[in-house]
Amino acid sequence: MKTLVIVESPTKARTIGKFLGKEYEIKSSMGHIVDLPKSKLGVLVEEKFAPQYEVVAAKKKIIGELTKSAKDADVILLATDPDREGEAIASNIRDVLISRSKIKDQRLKFKRIVFHEITEEAIKEALANPRDVDANLVNAQTARRVLDRLVGYQLSPVLWRKIRRGLSAGRVQSVALRLIVEREREREKFTKQQYWTVHVILDQRSKIPTTQKLRGASKNQNEGTEFSLIEINGEKIETFQKFVLYDGEYKVTKTIIDSQQKADEIVKNIEGNSFVVADVAQRQMKRSPYAPFTTSTLQQDASRRFGFSGKRTMSLAQKLYEEGHITYHRTDSVNLSSSAIAQIRSYVQKEYGEKYIPEKLRIYSVKQKLAQEAHEGIRPTKVQKISLQINGDIVNDHIKLYEMIWGRAVASQMNDAIIESTTVYVDSDARGPVAPSSSPTSSSAMRTAGARLDASGRATPRFRFKTTGSVLIFDGFLKLTPQALRDVQLPKFASGESLILQKSYSQSHETLPPPRYNDASLIGALEDKGIGRPSTYASIIFTIIDRGYIERIERKFIPTSVGMAVTDFLVKNFSTIDDVPFTAAMEDQLDQIAKGEKEWHAMMGEFYDPFLKKLKEVEGAERIKIPVEETSEICPECRRGNLVVRTGKFGKFLSCGTFPECKFTKPYAEETKFICLKDGGKIVVKKTCKGRRFYGCSNYPKCDFATWKLEDVNKNKAS
Repeated sequence: MKTLVIVESPTKARTIGKFLGKEYEIKSSMGHIVDLPKSKLGVLVEEKFAPQYEVVAAKKKIIGELTKSAKDADVILLATDPDREGEAIASNIRDVLISRSKIKDQRLKFKRIVFHEITEEAIKEALANPRDVDANLVNAQTARRVLDRLVGYQLSPVLWRKIRRGLSAGRVQSVALRLIVEREREREKFTKQQYWTVHVILDQRSKIPTTQKLRGASKNQNEGTEFSLIEINGEKIETFQKFVLYDGEYKVTKTIIDSQQKADEIVKNIEGNSFVVADVAQRQMKRSPYAPFTTSTLQQDASRRFGFSGKRTMSLAQKLYEEGHITYHRTDSVNLSSSAIAQIRSYVQKEYGEKYIPEKLRIYSVKQKLAQEAHEGIRPTKVQKISLQINGDIVNDHIKLYEMIWGRAVASQMNDAIIESTTVYVDSDARGPVAPSSSPTSSSAMRTAGARLDASGRATPRFRFKTTGSVLIFDGFLKLTPQALRDVQLPKFASGESLILQKSYSQSHETLPPPRYNDASLIGALEDKGIGRPSTYASIIFTIIDRGYIERIERKFIPTSVGMAVTDFLVKNFSTIDDVPFTAAMEDQLDQIAKGEKEWHAMMGEFYDPFLKKLKEVEGAERIKIPVEETSEICPECRRGNLVVRTGKFGKFLSCGTFPECKFTKPYAEETKFICLKDGGKIVVKKTCKGRRFYGCSNYPKCDFATWKLEDVNKNKAS
């Protein structure tokens, strides 16, 4: 009996072929073989939103080969990826092959098999448990495609008419863009506040030689221990302020010391005081390992640790999955199979010893309400650590990502690390009688009730300082990542012990605005708000960068003037659609469809009628003008207008401010404050053919200096 197995990619086909016999023929569809047309809406709204799928032109040859193989096969196994998109691809392949075959009862030949890792055991288990294509999952994917098509193809032309040609809108991408735009404006509104902290360097009397037991001994003579001021006369000096942002709250911490004068006064008051250890608090804390990676947390960690974009991470993970090195990488689950847990525990016991294995199995649960936990968390298919060979397909980045996945999965089943935390409190005040509560104060930063009076009767405030340290008692899961925790070991202090002041000083700080989003924080926000699916985060970010709505500068996302204009228009005219609650609610409904709890045509009707009404209303809306940045350079062609900075499909460029009367344009070179050390030229911002920013000399090609990071220019300068 001949069996045809259809997968998406040649790599996946090759890996599966290692485990199947000659009676199996394996073919790849190279992804989707049908899609909605690009030239028209492709949705029959009046016919229950039926999608008009068309055969992808580039796939006609592949479809011909699949059709030929299908005719000769007794059984056809659809082995596409185990998610909604994979289910839709399987359904489309089945329908196309049936429509092209003249043999009756073709549908009976098709079976669906799923596996979450490409190993011999997983393949054999899938072959033993074939099923039909899941109509609910296909419906959920169809609803998503139709919904996104209706929004994108009917909202984008509105942007063309009201803002500028070539713009696009999307149900999810527009909300992601709004998050970035709102954050930028929250940063602009934020008022920085300056504040000061006060610190002392103290040492123990018994450890200082007699010749050095002098107040103010320099730090170079004896390092001592640094303590920070936390209280003045029993009142805490640290204050908190909360700001309500578009995506949540932002907390700012500062002190009540709001001027250099107050800081200097406190430092002066500290001089001559006695310092006594008030309390030494020690406690043991447990630090537990993180759960195995999900699609979202994998992208976030890869961004933080390696600077990978979401698109890069997913591309690397796809290759690792298809080569059989990791389990399926599009998952919301943090669970591991019982067999995987048993293998990991056995490995840990053998490699590190019994004490590294917890008595009870570690079972994790997700916090996201829309999580789909049918799959496992991302883990290596083999617990024994392997060394991936670098070749034409596997590069160093694959190895980095694999080792990160391996370490997270193995650590998730190891014992807690035990850390001993020590907090030392030191009180400082002058000798003398206690001041009454009505005593006058010399500074609003220092209330003197309960303070000491000096020889002239002036109140001297009491101060409390604090320092903390931690020591790793048992490494536990940190055995795999020893760099994750560094000891901060303190000397042994005892309550009532007198200390010597070596140095006292203040430091100036300022409150910082909410941070801009980067790959990790934006993906985290999207997941937290239930916007989109983890598998779509990478494409969402790529789209809004590719459209010129945002720029990635030093790993941070900054909206362009075009992105701000698009967001302003959508918020003003489509506030319900371009908003977090609406988008999250739509994801919830798509999940209900996937579970068979909601009918997708009904959901589309509930959305489309109000949407269509709004589209008609917006026809009368005012046109939005994208603001431009004017330069001092006069147009060399017409000599009448100044050159302005505009943003086009390929980034920023300079054009005459009198456009369209004068159509002069020239490339825009964004300068930095740095000078090239090779020839003294200016360091300017450039872009690769794929849009990635880098920094190079303005005198190129005479000078070939280039770097990815501005800090590298500083390094070269220092060297």
